[in-house]
Amino acid sequence: MKVSRRYSTKARIEMIPLIDVIFLLLVTFIFFTMSMTIHRGLPVQLPSASTAMVETKGFVEITIRQDGKIFMDKRNVTLKDLQSLLTSLHRKSPGTKVLISGDRKASYDIIISVMDAVKQSGISGVSLETTWKK
Repeated sequence: MKVSRRYSTKARIEMIPLIDVIFLLLVTFIFFTMSMTIHRGLPVQLPSASTAMVETKGFVEITIRQDGKIFMDKRNVTLKDLQSLLTSLHRKSPGTKVLISGDRKASYDIIISVMDAVKQSGISGVSLETTWKK
């Protein structure tokens, strides 16, 4: 009497290639999230300060270029329009904060005028963007 044996092969998941793929995906997601920093202003040459803090989340960005043009979130505005836009924004969301990025060669007068417009709109959270001096 012959006994026939059935050998069943169970499917296995190889762990080492799986770990390699997961690690590759993790590294890829880390690099993509690092490159997704939100900067809604225009590129300007910022002044430097040794006490510069890095926090730009949740701000309305106002950029003042060297030629004196004012931009609110990359949209060209006049000083009068800026104040009315900020006033309506402050009414909708009272906790609004403003980040002013002024070119280092911009007129001091226009920067103070922008800060004054921000304060007159009722917004008290005003920050000036600088680069970090080493």
